[in-house]
Amino acid sequence: MSAKMESPDSQHAETTISGFSSPEATKVLIIGAGPTGLALGQGLKQAGISCIIVEKDESINARTRDWNMGMVWGKAALKSLIVDEMWDRLQYAQVDPSQPPPESDSMNFVNGKSGEVMISIPVQRLYRLRRSKLRELLAEGLDVRYGMSFDKIDLSSDTGNVTVRFEDGSSITAKQVVGSNGARSSVRQFLLGPERGAVRRLPYSATFIHSKYTREQALYLRKFHTAYIAAIHPDGYFSFFGMQDAADPDRPETWTFFIYISWYSSLEEQDATAHCSDAQRLAQVKEFSRIFTEPFRSALEWASADCPVWYMCMHYFDPGVEGHRWDNHGGRITLAGDAAHAMTYQRGQGLNHSLTDAARLCEAIKKFTANECTQEEAISSFEEEMIARAGGEARMSVSNTEMLHDWQRVMQSYLAKKGLDPHKGGS
Repeated sequence: MSAKMESPDSQHAETTISGFSSPEATKVLIIGAGPTGLALGQGLKQAGISCIIVEKDESINARTRDWNMGMVWGKAALKSLIVDEMWDRLQYAQVDPSQPPPESDSMNFVNGKSGEVMISIPVQRLYRLRRSKLRELLAEGLDVRYGMSFDKIDLSSDTGNVTVRFEDGSSITAKQVVGSNGARSSVRQFLLGPERGAVRRLPYSATFIHSKYTREQALYLRKFHTAYIAAIHPDGYFSFFGMQDAADPDRPETWTFFIYISWYSSLEEQDATAHCSDAQRLAQVKEFSRIFTEPFRSALEWASADCPVWYMCMHYFDPGVEGHRWDNHGGRITLAGDAAHAMTYQRGQGLNHSLTDAARLCEAIKKFTANECTQEEAISSFEEEMIARAGGEARMSVSNTEMLHDWQRVMQSYLAKKGLDPHKGGS
């Protein structure tokens, strides 16, 4: 017999599971083929633990939107999950594959009005990784199933397994289910209900663009830094500018740069402007950029009218908040990455925490698989550490975002006091 596990807020419980095909079986089922789920899959593959990864998109690069992420202290976690040959090819995922990350560098945050350096954070071998290329690399050799949208979960009362049902009627049974399907995780919302499992909106917005430039313009823009530079403006704006794709180092006219500007935007303003067009969003940030120093001003002034534009309202999910602790059902279901702890991005900690989740969850699965402890003990221990570590970061991310958009509090921000090091002092 199978007992259907209903979402806590569900008002229309189904009593049968008719219409579904017989489930396929695996040891671990990972829902979501982002960097977290794929890195975990690589670690499980190395350990000889069977694993299937499902992804709702039709292919790994189905979405046109791409971005890059900083990897600093998460390097050790990723390296522990992948084979040496794959680690040696990590350069493939860099925004500029021709330039290995320098042994020593500085991430500079300048006064967006004057250009004066305000915060300079020393970094060692900071990788700027394109999300799309990192996913392509980590997906190699894994059993990834595309076009599979999560529907619901059935818990078996006698075998201790979990059966996940998908919208197409197919199903997979596993000993362990991991929800790693992003900030708006449907697995999290299923476990907690749509209200408690939803992200919390913040009164801040950002518009991102990707743009190519002429050879002369590209060379000028890149001279400020080969990969990244950020600006904090006295008028309450924050901007980050850098390289997105420099596949051909000898042809600057083919390089793609990215830039975003973020600002305070009330929830009422967000709702009122929800239907603005990309052209309107671009015009808005072009206007914002007129008060910025270089290279931010020119990067937006020179951006083409048809460049890709993405607007987003900031949000977060803190697993440490009362009512946000999900039931892992004896260790059979857990969350990792943004699905467990969505955070804002001005301090660049998301990927580092997500890779750390993957490494520590892999170790937990290996422990109970080897009968070193029970599944519930292993997964609950993983969750306690993860919630304390990354939940704390989610809270700090909100405070950090608030301070970076408030000129009077900028130097009290976690970015200014802790940099990119989660262990450095400062509160």
